[in-house]
Amino acid sequence: MNTFSRHTYASSGFTLLEVIIAIALFSMISLSSFTIFNTVIKSDESSKTRTARINELQRGFLLIERDLLQIAKRSVRLNGEAPLDDFLHTDSNSFSNSESTLAFVRHGWTNPGLLLPRSSMQSVAYQLNDETFERLHFNFVDAIQGQEPKIRKLISNVQTLSFEFFYDNKWQKKIKDKLLPQAIAVELITEDYGLLRREFLVAGTLEEQPDKSRKQPSPGQNGNKNNNNNRGKS
Repeated sequence: MNTFSRHTYASSGFTLLEVIIAIALFSMISLSSFTIFNTVIKSDESSKTRTARINELQRGFLLIERDLLQIAKRSVRLNGEAPLDDFLHTDSNSFSNSESTLAFVRHGWTNPGLLLPRSSMQSVAYQLNDETFERLHFNFVDAIQGQEPKIRKLISNVQTLSFEFFYDNKWQKKIKDKLLPQAIAVELITEDYGLLRREFLVAGTLEEQPDKSRKQPSPGQNGNKNNNNNRGKS
């Protein structure tokens, strides 16, 4: 009887090796679960960051497009001085303190019923400041003495900013006096996506550019010549 009891008591537990194996398996499963969970969390955070970044870029370029599509042929006055000569301005002395600047006047600033004491035109500028692509505007088209522009930050982590202008079927860095380009290109070099270039058409300029490929009729040669020949043959 005593021999049977001792044998039953000895076989009712786990050995040390079995406990160690069980702990090792549980640790491996826990570590795998934590790794998967951590990967899912990081992927979700990375996805949210990328989505927010893409939305930031899209909003910035959309706002630029809306402004450029409504460029007005109007010069501006700064601090009560004489009107500037050109419609586009890319130098730091014309609008802001940045060397990478594009400034102009646009139509279509919403003012229903002229309820606000301002014009429906808006003076706008884009600049790079502390690696941030910014949009500036004044409440009045012709800025008064001492008035500071309102600044809206559009795109962050921008290293360089440059503009190109499409004249005479080619892109160039400089603008022509008192002449709007057919298109404007904006180039941003960002830390995460590298070079980003967007090209925007300027509304109303295609009709002003002469078509050099089309042969212009010489004096005295027009559509009436064919009509006269047809009448002579009848």
